[in-house]
Amino acid sequence: MAPAIPLPNPEAVARTVGGRLFWTRRTSLTARILAVNIFAVALLAGSLFYLDSYRNQLLAARFKQASSEAEIVADALRSAGPAQRRSVLAAIGKAQRLRLRLYSPKGRLLADSFALAPPSFQFRDPTRQPWLEHAAQELDKGMDALFGAPSVPPYRERTGTSADFPEIAEARDNDRSVVVQRYAADRTPVITAATPVGEDGLILLSLRNAPDITQSVRDARQTLAIIVAIALLFSILLSLFLARTIVQPLRALVRAAVRVRLGRDREVVVPRLPERRDEIGLLARAFSDMTTALRQRIDAVESFAADVAHEIKNPLASLRSALESLEKVEDPELRHRLTAIAAHDVRRIDRLVTEIADASRIDAELSRTAFEPVDLPALIEAVVHGREQRGANRDCPIEVRREGHGACRVAGDPARLERVLENLLDNAVSFSPPRSPIEVAVCEYDGLVEADVSDHGPGIAPDAREKVFERFHSLRPADEDFGSHSGLGLAIARTIVEAHDGTLAVHDRSDGTAGARLVITLPALGE
Repeated sequence: MAPAIPLPNPEAVARTVGGRLFWTRRTSLTARILAVNIFAVALLAGSLFYLDSYRNQLLAARFKQASSEAEIVADALRSAGPAQRRSVLAAIGKAQRLRLRLYSPKGRLLADSFALAPPSFQFRDPTRQPWLEHAAQELDKGMDALFGAPSVPPYRERTGTSADFPEIAEARDNDRSVVVQRYAADRTPVITAATPVGEDGLILLSLRNAPDITQSVRDARQTLAIIVAIALLFSILLSLFLARTIVQPLRALVRAAVRVRLGRDREVVVPRLPERRDEIGLLARAFSDMTTALRQRIDAVESFAADVAHEIKNPLASLRSALESLEKVEDPELRHRLTAIAAHDVRRIDRLVTEIADASRIDAELSRTAFEPVDLPALIEAVVHGREQRGANRDCPIEVRREGHGACRVAGDPARLERVLENLLDNAVSFSPPRSPIEVAVCEYDGLVEADVSDHGPGIAPDAREKVFERFHSLRPADEDFGSHSGLGLAIARTIVEAHDGTLAVHDRSDGTAGARLVITLPALGE
C-alpha cells in the first residue's frame, strides 16, 4: 500500500503565510460566496423597496393635502355667500396654484377659477419635450410595471361637465370628500378632490397638477441608480476576487489532471496551495496526495510485474531444461532426478502463482472488509497451537507470554492477522537453530498493542531491515532448499498490518543476544 501523505498542519501553514489574505484563509469558500451574492441582492432589493415606499408616502401626503384644501375652500364658499363665491374661487386658486370648479347639484359648471383669473399652472405639452423627458416617462412606466403599481387613468376633459369626473357624483351621493389621481399627458400626477358645499347641493372640484412628485420620484430613482451602480461595482470587484481565488487554482488543478490523464510526464507536480485553508486548498492537497498515491501504485504495479516475470522465468527455464533433457537421457537414475527437478519446479511455480495472486488482491479485499474486535493474545495462542498440531515448528518450541494488564484487543480481520502471524513464525522457524526457542510477547501501552516475534537466528543487518519487506526479496538460510519460499511472506505481512493502521518493523532482540525481533504495532481497541 502506498504510504499516506499527511496534510500540512493548519497552524504551521498560518505562520508560514503570515498576514497575506488572512481572512480568505480563515473564511470558508461557501461563506464567501454566500456573502457576495446576498450582499449585492439585498442592497438592490432594499433600494427598490425604498423607492416604492417613498413614492407611496408622497402620494398619500398629497391626497390628504388635497382633501384638506378642498374642505377648507368649501367652508370659505359657505361663509362667503353666493355673491362672493366667484371672487373667493379666483383668489384661492391663484394663491394656492389650484384650479377650482363649482358645480350645481345637477352637474352643471357654475364657476371656474381659470376663467375668472389667469391660470395658476399649465400642463406641459409632451410633443415639445426633449427626448430625455420621453425616456424618463418610459422608465416611469417600466418602474410602475416592476412594482405592480395600480393602473392610473389619464386626465382628459371631453364634455366640460361633471361627467368627466365621476368623483363629483360619488361625493354628492355619499356627502364626503373623494380624492382621485390621474396622469396628465406628460405622466405627471393630477390630483382632484370633490367636496360637497353646504346644503344646497353644490360640489367643489379642486384640481392640482403635481409635477414635483414625479421629479422627486425621479430624483430618488437617480439615487437608486447610483446605489445600483455601486452595488454592481462591488459585485464585479468581488467576482474578480472570487475568480482569482477560485477559478485560477481550479484551472491549475485541471491542467495537472489533464497531464496525469495523458501520462506523458513521469512526475506531475500538482499545486498543493499550502496557503489556502478553505475547500479549494483541501481539494488541491487531496488531489496532490491522490496523484502521488496513484503514481506510487503504478510504479509498484510495474515493479511487481517485472519481479513476477523474473521470478517465474527461472523455474520455467529449469523446468524446460529438465523436460528437454528427459528425451535424451536413458539412464533411469538420471531420468528420475530430472523428473524430481521438474516436479520441484512445478511446485515452485504453483507456490509463486498462489502467493502472487494473494499479494495482488490483499489491498482490494481489506478495503472491503468490515473489521471486528480481535483478542490478539488468544489469536496468537490459537495460531501456535495449530502449528504444533501440524508440526510446522520443526523442533523449535514457541513460547507465548502476555505482559502487562491491558486487554490487548484490536480491530481487524482475524483471518488476515492470522496470516501475518503465520508468516512471521515461518520466518522465525526457518532461521532458528535446531531446538532453539522462539518467543512471542504481546502487551498494551499508550493506546497501542505490540506483538513481538523473536528468534535466535543470525539476525538481520541494519542496512537490510527494510529490504526484507520488499516483494521477492529472499535472504534464506544456507541449508534450505532453493525455491522453497517465494520471498513474498514478509511483504504480505507488512501490507496486511499497514491496512490495519499498524506497523511492522525489524529490531534487535531486547535481551541483547543474537537474533531478529519482528514487531507488530496496532491501535488498541478501546473498551
